[in-house]
Amino acid sequence: MTEVTTLSFTSDWVSPPGDTIADILEEKDWTQVEFAERLQNTTKFVSQLINGKAPITEDTAVRLARVLGSTEKFWLNREADYRAQLAQIEEKTRLKSWVDWLEQLPVKELMNQRQITKRRLDSKNKPLVVRDMLSFFGVSSPEGWSACYVGKEVAYRRTKEEQSDLGAITSWLRIGEVEAEKQVCPHYHKGKFQKAIKEMRSFTVLPAAEFLPKLQQLCRESGVVFVLVPSVSRAHVSGVARWLNPHKALIQLSLYGKSNDRFWFTFFHEVAHILLHGKDDIFLDEWSKGKDVPSLQEEEANQWAKEFLIPSKYNPELAQLLSKEQVKVFADRLGIHPGIVVGRLQYDRTISYGWMNELKETVDPAG
Repeated sequence: MTEVTTLSFTSDWVSPPGDTIADILEEKDWTQVEFAERLQNTTKFVSQLINGKAPITEDTAVRLARVLGSTEKFWLNREADYRAQLAQIEEKTRLKSWVDWLEQLPVKELMNQRQITKRRLDSKNKPLVVRDMLSFFGVSSPEGWSACYVGKEVAYRRTKEEQSDLGAITSWLRIGEVEAEKQVCPHYHKGKFQKAIKEMRSFTVLPAAEFLPKLQQLCRESGVVFVLVPSVSRAHVSGVARWLNPHKALIQLSLYGKSNDRFWFTFFHEVAHILLHGKDDIFLDEWSKGKDVPSLQEEEANQWAKEFLIPSKYNPELAQLLSKEQVKVFADRLGIHPGIVVGRLQYDRTISYGWMNELKETVDPAG
């Protein structure tokens, strides 16, 4: 059974260093006026010091140690602890005010994927979940999330514009960012990437457990991070191509559909975005059966991937493939998996979507 973590905040009441000062003054039977004289400061400052309105600086700590005893370190630590507790109380209030933000996010799914700590979603824990989500996104507030992620919606180039669950989309994107941050790679080198891509095409005939690490290594050596991130419900994205910074690109796939024809077409579609298009856009893609009108950049990526996998010079021959044996022979001659040929035939409506699917394979990272 998965452990459910419950944490508590500090109390809503804290004691300022002035309480300690007031206690000592009472013990010594000193008035604030007398204490101010000994401290060589004003009675107004002493009053603010006792009420926690004036912070204890290093100079004040030295004077307090001389007049009241103990050490400079003791008074500075007392001040630091007080300010930290105040900050925690203020944070608790802020987090409580932000709990409605959780309704926009796939919180339970992120808990199940162990992206954030698993907690009961009750009134006591929701502020803690807000804190977890802020840490997950690497932002200080829901407004920061909106600015860094939702605000980038205008840069998204999606194959399905009605896709609108930005909480799910941004969560899936963030998981990819976190995984990419773990990988160290050289600066992107277009020449190396183009050379590597030619070798990657030969991987289509290999099982997933064998080609995935090879694919990741070749990408990484070219300055491109390639990660697989499980799909997040309502995100409906199969892949994304983006630049994390001017020197590091990211290709992220969700294995949406899991068949190898979809995997390889989506992968090389994202490769095309890296090669052909700018570094400012985030290209989010959902697998489509041709019902949607793609943007110019999406169409360019589609055509590049199609041409790379099965060059257009083979189109006449491709249209004549009507048996499994013909598909296998054709695929072997081109050096690609027959499932890719089947996917292309289905997409072109040469055969129905229910035909020859047994020639496809499931892409399973676990083998």
